[in-house]
Amino acid sequence: MTFVEPVVLRERGVRLEPLTLDHEAGLRAAAADGELWRLRVTSVPEPEQTRAYIEAALQMRAEGHRFPFVAVDDDSGTVLGSTSYHDIVPAIQRVEIGWTWYRRSVQRSHVNTVCKLMLMRHAFETLGCPVVGWRTDNYNFASQKAIERLGARKDGVIRHHALRRDGTVRDTVMYSMTAGEWPEAKAQLLYLLDRPR
Repeated sequence: MTFVEPVVLRERGVRLEPLTLDHEAGLRAAAADGELWRLRVTSVPEPEQTRAYIEAALQMRAEGHRFPFVAVDDDSGTVLGSTSYHDIVPAIQRVEIGWTWYRRSVQRSHVNTVCKLMLMRHAFETLGCPVVGWRTDNYNFASQKAIERLGARKDGVIRHHALRRDGTVRDTVMYSMTAGEWPEAKAQLLYLLDRPR
């Protein structure tokens, strides 16, 4: 038995389900909504690379250090984007949440908050993680703001840490949240989702 087992999570009209090759067309369309692959600080696949992107994610899943999900609109079945648990360390019950991107038309909507709520709830309340982590490019200010809005705390910056798609090397901003911080963070996320927009 692996630490992160296949699971379908549902909340507020959004479904997270394990990524498969059957999601190729939907992910390709999601990436095309806003030409998201043109952003140098994200991991969104170019249209012709969608299958390779999925195959790489599934290989990392087979190796046990990533569990990719696809976000789907529960009513229409439209693929909204993708997110993952990654850097999975079963021995210390640690996961990070990342490889996250959504089609342009649902950005700044409830989708990211709902997906993070589901992933964090599952990590803390089902998997029993004492900590959940995030990492992002030092120039991905939108991602940093979104992570901080979840209630995560900035741990620091790993300098000269990873290659970007354009061949430059990024610094990586690290964040985390502990199980003790989760109840307050969950209450805040539910408040954000329930307040009138």
